Amino acid sequence: MLSTLPLTAGVTLLIVLLMFGTCFAVGKARHTYGIQAPAVSGHPAFERLYRVQMNTLEWAAMTLPALWICAAYVGDGVAAALGGVWLVGRVWYALGYARDPALRARGFGIAALAFGALGLAAGGGVIRHLLGVS
Repeated sequence: MLSTLPLTAGVTLLIVLLMFGTCFAVGKARHTYGIQAPAVSGHPAFERLYRVQMNTLEWAAMTLPALWICAAYVGDGVAAALGGVWLVGRVWYALGYARDPALRARGFGIAALAFGALGLAAGGGVIRHLLGVS
């Protein structure tokens, strides 16, 4: 079944790449600002990057299941498109937050709306399947 969902798989890999990128940025900032693990505070630039990483992981944990349920019950294209919008919003959020926390809102809003659409589409698809509606 998974081989019939290549667009969703591609978006998933891009989301994984985003998560890796946020991890890398935090590790680099630890080195740059001398923040020794397990500390998670010390320099404002490090703290912003750390929050980007944690917030992205928190949202990815909810988004990825919704993405795949949407792909399975609604369609690969719909799931990938909404997942792509989520990804664009998260990148916008990350870049904005890293510069200035006040710049994170638009990217966050775009990603949150895409997540909501994924959840609604996934839930609707599951309900249609349970009711036997094609």
